Amino acid sequence: MNKMEIFEPAMCCATGLCGVGVDPELLRISTVLNTLKEKGIIVERFNLSNAPQAFVDNKVVNDFINRYGVDKLPVILVEGEIRAIGHYPSNEEFTEWLGLSADVLGVSEQDKKTNGCCCKGGCC
Repeated sequence: MNKMEIFEPAMCCATGLCGVGVDPELLRISTVLNTLKEKGIIVERFNLSNAPQAFVDNKVVNDFINRYGVDKLPVILVEGEIRAIGHYPSNEEFTEWLGLSADVLGVSEQDKKTNGCCCKGGCC
């Protein structure tokens, strides 16, 4: 299994799920990470407002921010290399990049064949 780290922009709390208007993408990410955690798979998640030292300590992320700024966050690292910039991984990308079977996040091979992709309606 590969190691994944998520470096996110500054948010109000560790998950960004507080307040009146919850971003549905952050809700999906929290659900995915909780599902993975329940299965013993840990994805490290760093929020710029809650864990700024992690951004300083990670040379890849520090160099990225110095070059492109914080507006391009989130940055997703897999095994220490940047895999995604400016967006969170899809459920299919999570399983592929972590080296997991597709059904870990409830995406079966039959679902992919039926819908053409990992999301309902085949829109991703």
